[in-house]
Order: sequence, then C-alpha cells, then structure tokens
Amino acid sequence: MLAAEHVETARQFLIDADREYEVGDVLQASEKLWGAASHAVTAEMHRRGMAPNGHRAAVDAVREFGEDYQDDALLPLFKVAEMLHANFYHGFLHPDKIPENRDLVHDFVERMLRYTG
Repeated sequence: MLAAEHVETARQFLIDADREYEVGDVLQASEKLWGAASHAVTAEMHRRGMAPNGHRAAVDAVREFGEDYQDDALLPLFKVAEMLHANFYHGFLHPDKIPENRDLVHDFVERMLRYTG
C-alpha cells in the first residue's frame, strides 16, 4: 500500500469504528480504532521512507513524529489506541469507556493525517 492508501484506510476505519460502536460491538470498534491509528502511523512512515516493521517500529516512529512536530500529545494518544487493540483481545474495558477513548483516537488520527498531508 502507498501512503495515500493508508490515509484512506485510516479514515475508513474511523467511520467503521463509529458504526461498530453504534450497533454495540465494542470489541470490533476497539480494533477498528486501533487499525485507524496504525494506518495513520504507517502512512507517515511511508511518506518518510521508514520501514513499517512491526509494532515496536510504530511506537518508535510516533515518538519521533512527536519530537519532529513538537506535539507531545502524539505518543500518549497512540497509547490509547494500543489499549483499544488489547481490549479487542481481552475485553477489559467497560463499554462506557469506549466513547472517550474513541474521541482520543480520532484526535490522534486527525493530527497524524494533518502532518502526513
């Protein structure tokens, strides 16, 4: 996939996550939110010529992006997406916590897509 395709996938996953949440599937909503964040990071990695080689590379990249863009919120917001990814597998979050975390992931993806251009 090209960077532009990752951007579009990130946007679509946000829409899908909202739809999943509205029908009550918090696990799928959690995973779609993670997917949106992951694709947003991968888009910027591609744009910079970085190899998206797994989860650790993504975390390191987000740390770097935060420094480069002087955006201290990027890494903490990405960690919310990571928590939602874990929630997909373990279902530990109460459904009432999904909306606030959803908003945070939307914020993260929107920031990343602005930076990616």
